[in-house]
Amino acid sequence: HSSPQRIRKAVSGLKHRFTSEKEIGSLLVAVKHVIAVEGSLYRCFRSGIQPEDGTILPALDLFVQRLAGSAGGLDSFTLPLPRSGSACKRLNLFLRWMIRQDAVDPGGWEHIAPSLLVIPLDTHMFRIGHALGFTSRRQADLRAAVEITGGFSRIIPGDPVRYDFSLTRFGIRRDFAGEDILCSIDAIRSKTLQQTMR
Repeated sequence: HSSPQRIRKAVSGLKHRFTSEKEIGSLLVAVKHVIAVEGSLYRCFRSGIQPEDGTILPALDLFVQRLAGSAGGLDSFTLPLPRSGSACKRLNLFLRWMIRQDAVDPGGWEHIAPSLLVIPLDTHMFRIGHALGFTSRRQADLRAAVEITGGFSRIIPGDPVRYDFSLTRFGIRRDFAGEDILCSIDAIRSKTLQQTMR
């Protein structure tokens, strides 16, 4: 129920890592506007999904455009557009949290297939993707994220980001070795196969 001015005043002096109070205020004003127009962020996002989409990226692009336009524009760091080539790590992580539901991800956004999700690509998962041979790209960009997601889709077609949280730990470890991850992937394949056969 707060006005945009009151929202911006409420976050005055607030900073989160590289995000300024201006960006936080603009994002909250955008969220307020989208909820007022669409009814919820979920409805806004889901309205962008088309049956022919192979990933959530087209819907994410539209979602970001609506949010950015609702606040008079937000910088591309806070709300990057997938079409710009950014891996959109934070946005894909947000979608993983909202669409998947298990002991790690709380869910809440129903009727969106986890198979459409794209890996939230950071430097750690980028190392994992290279170690597994899922990408040969030199940059952790959107193309690398899509290639790595495709690699995981060959193992778990219905839920390619399922092991993002646990596998990222390998990439964080300084003593990371490619063989470690390959053993884990073999275990994942075996477990997935067993679940499929039941």
